[in-house]
Amino acid sequence: MGVQGTLEFLSDLLGSARKGKKRKQLNTVNLKVTRIDCEGCAMKIKKALSGLKGVKSVNVDMKQQKVTVTGFVDAKKVLKAAKSTKKKVEIWPYVPYNMVAHPYLAGAYDKKAPANFVRKVDDPMTPLEEQYTTMFSDENPDACCIM
Repeated sequence: MGVQGTLEFLSDLLGSARKGKKRKQLNTVNLKVTRIDCEGCAMKIKKALSGLKGVKSVNVDMKQQKVTVTGFVDAKKVLKAAKSTKKKVEIWPYVPYNMVAHPYLAGAYDKKAPANFVRKVDDPMTPLEEQYTTMFSDENPDACCIM
């Protein structure tokens, strides 16, 4: 092994001991914050979230009532800090329209959702309901054509 090999082994051993702490991953946390009415409200939220350790950027979209936090942060801590502003806050519940199998189900369709977005829900359709909806689908070549 020699002196060089021994030194490399000890260096790797000591280096791995220092790396015992896991680094947090870079996350993007999207929040829905209701009643962001003015620039003052936006600045209040931005100030509260910028003070968190590990936050790189905070973007406030007043039109969609959406706040995006990017950094080495945990979603629960961001949510807790946002709730300290006395606003109603929740994790961003919307996904793009084309990501949901049945966007017009009662739980998915939301009038308050931004354009081309629906609420993310698990598919509550039973196999029998699924069979009935595909029976009249335009994508089904064997579909019944009543019209």
